[in-house]
Amino acid sequence: MSMDQQKALLFGAAAAVRLVLFTAFPSLPNLLAGRVEVSTPVTSFKRLQEGLFLYTHNVSPYDGGIYHQAPLLLPLFSLLPDPSYFPFATNLLYTAVDLLGAYALIQIAESGQSATPRLFQSSRKDMRWSSVAVAAGFLLNPFTVATCISHSTAALSNMFILTAMAKASQGAIITFAFALAVASYLSLHPVLLFPPLLFLCYDVRASRSTAAPKLALYALTLTAGFGAACGLLLYLSASLTGSWEFLMSTYGVRLLLPDLTPNVGLWWYFFIEMFDSFREFFLGVFWLHVASYMPGFTIRLRKQPLFAAMSLTGIFAIFTPYPSIADAALYLSLLPLFRHLFPLMRYTFLASAAILYASFLGPAFYYLWIYAGSGNANFFYAITLVWSLGLSIIVGDSLYAALRDELDVERPELRGKEVKRI
Repeated sequence: MSMDQQKALLFGAAAAVRLVLFTAFPSLPNLLAGRVEVSTPVTSFKRLQEGLFLYTHNVSPYDGGIYHQAPLLLPLFSLLPDPSYFPFATNLLYTAVDLLGAYALIQIAESGQSATPRLFQSSRKDMRWSSVAVAAGFLLNPFTVATCISHSTAALSNMFILTAMAKASQGAIITFAFALAVASYLSLHPVLLFPPLLFLCYDVRASRSTAAPKLALYALTLTAGFGAACGLLLYLSASLTGSWEFLMSTYGVRLLLPDLTPNVGLWWYFFIEMFDSFREFFLGVFWLHVASYMPGFTIRLRKQPLFAAMSLTGIFAIFTPYPSIADAALYLSLLPLFRHLFPLMRYTFLASAAILYASFLGPAFYYLWIYAGSGNANFFYAITLVWSLGLSIIVGDSLYAALRDELDVERPELRGKEVKRI
């Protein structure tokens, strides 16, 4: 079977799985949309419908403090029939979003930037999975499927992040800048992916030309293009809503955390228990912690910019204010691109066991807390700590593997020997 036939078979099977689930279980989207593990206040489809109702009745969608998502999503979804009566169009849209994300993932895998970037050639570069296998890991991931079925807008953010990575790995400047601008517009935190992906795009362009462009001028041009794309999206949003109030209702909610609805992240419980007098200080500390990974990863992993960007998506899945399983699905789908690092990872079983443990017991613990009344907030927060621990182990272990891989290339005499940091 040729590669094109494998891709067509995979895409057809993935689309069929989603459409069958939509058709055979019509109540499943509403069920998943109400799960705190799947939908958050800033990605919930139910809240999007609330905002859409206000928008179609000429009322500001941000009145009432329910809708916290990007304004430009409203005219997009207003073109679709009401999903309560005609859900097929919405189902088809989200299925297409997943397929587009998988197609971008195939482009990333086929670019070879995971194992053979311009400044680094892994000694294990031949140890890799096919692009179809990598895309299958994304399309058939239960977390990805659940995100699609729930109609979470995080699926759109993931698709644009993957598209930005794909275009950066191809050196397509304009489409990269625009795709990342849309992802940042929808979710804010993808803006932190810009520096490593800028280096990735520069490396690809430099490897294709006899004279590499000046990095400073290239970075300045690309930054200006990215800023212009973000500014255009914000201007269109202000024109649509008639004011700039959407800034506080969308990005202000992410930055200031006024909605403490439980989720799989680490922020909500901490700020519930905190005295108000310390709130501003710890908001700054938490956001500084998230942002601090970007310069460190970008500088230390300069030779492997795609790996730096992939690791940042893992940080987002753990430390952002409103994470969901969609963020974990994105990170876990990018990880197979680095198949050559798997033999160097040490705690794969422990991390996998922790994630599976939290995936199965998390919904049960939430039910016991909210519905059965036999637990409290500590009950559910404990299992979210296990979830974050599993993801943290994978991020840290893969980072160790990447650095060890660099060491094996730079110091071949140390290959296979134990290395200790003194």
